[in-house]
Amino acid sequence: MAQWRQAGKIVNKLDTIFCKPVRKLKERPLNLVNDEDIITLLKESKTIAVVGLSPKTNRASFRIASYMQQAGYRIIPVRPGGVVILGEQSYPSLKDIPKDIQVDLVDVFRGSENTPPIATNAVAVKAKGFWLQSGIINQTAMDIAKLGGLIGVQDRCLAVEHRRLADKL
Repeated sequence: MAQWRQAGKIVNKLDTIFCKPVRKLKERPLNLVNDEDIITLLKESKTIAVVGLSPKTNRASFRIASYMQQAGYRIIPVRPGGVVILGEQSYPSLKDIPKDIQVDLVDVFRGSENTPPIATNAVAVKAKGFWLQSGIINQTAMDIAKLGGLIGVQDRCLAVEHRRLADKL
């Protein structure tokens, strides 16, 4: 896997293919989640609700959801409008997903200021994990998720982490 330096850290080529470009930050947030937690989350998850999933194929949310679907996960789009994305019906919010669909992981592509209520809803639907994509950082949302018993990840790309840990899944 190709790597290069960006803003003082090694970045995998996949970060720029799948995810939004990594923003230059003075200080990266402290991610207290370790590889074992991510491996457990990815192994135990079957269904991923993607909040902010775009139907536009050129968007990072679509590419990452498509990759995860090809890796064997069921993708549930969460966005207004009721459109079908990647062969699945979308729902306006996590609370609108039918109760017979067990959401295991909530992957978020929304601005950081919008994430605390999404974290609250992730706890309410009894997800196992709450994931904020690269460039999305909100400690309040992480605290809500962790207090609700979820594994919380922020400022990391789900597809990149899946690919990096694939030999352990």
